[in-house]
Amino acid sequence: MNISAIYVYPVKSLKGVSLESAQLTAAGFEHDRQWMVVHPDGRFLTQRECPQMALVETAIDNGKLVLDTFGMESHTVEPVSDHSRRISTAVWGDPVSAMVQAPDTNEWLSQAIGLDCRLVSFPVDQFRQCDPEISRKGDHVKFADAFPVLVISQASLDFLNSKLSVPVGMNRFRPNLVITGCEAHDEDDWESVRVNGLRLRNGTPCGRCSVPTVDPDAGVLAGPEPIHTLSSYRQRDGEIHFGMTFIPDTEGILSVGDPVSL
Repeated sequence: MNISAIYVYPVKSLKGVSLESAQLTAAGFEHDRQWMVVHPDGRFLTQRECPQMALVETAIDNGKLVLDTFGMESHTVEPVSDHSRRISTAVWGDPVSAMVQAPDTNEWLSQAIGLDCRLVSFPVDQFRQCDPEISRKGDHVKFADAFPVLVISQASLDFLNSKLSVPVGMNRFRPNLVITGCEAHDEDDWESVRVNGLRLRNGTPCGRCSVPTVDPDAGVLAGPEPIHTLSSYRQRDGEIHFGMTFIPDTEGILSVGDPVSL
């Protein structure tokens, strides 16, 4: 087995970045879900509510976040300072005190997605424990839904597409690592994986909401597929599962092409 793709998503629910190599930290890949979009009152905002978020591109340039979208000049997000305003928010019930970016960033992003919003960053002094019933003490994550790394095998997507009249891309499911050389949904049963001397242990299967029904190239809901088809063979305990979350035990560089072992 090998890594065939690496993705990071600097801003939760905005467009991700494909990388040839990336730094894996205890909280996931460097810069992954380091920022998040929220309503003015602090409620987090995703493509479920605002599909147009899929059209906002992200990049990291010399450590700074850069945002871009069609019809607007690109915008460089300046780092927050110790004096930046904090706002109370939460990710699926987990409270987080986040740092609000400067007004010019919030104005740019509000125009880009057509909704009044704020961009917040995960504070360096914040610690968000992964689900204590699943993880170990000290396992932590930034703004990702639950666990630091999402893994999907290429075979799982290929099997799904064999059932669809119109195939979908892997970007519908927003994984961090794509693995080739295994059978469909083998990742469900991996207790851990080793890559380039690093070890990641499993968290939980990834329960799917409506985000995969968003066409990421058009920024619109295109449902009901692929969730409708997935529900016919991937529904367990009231959830539709696709992909497996993992927790890093060690830190280092992962690259496309790295061999993967169990």
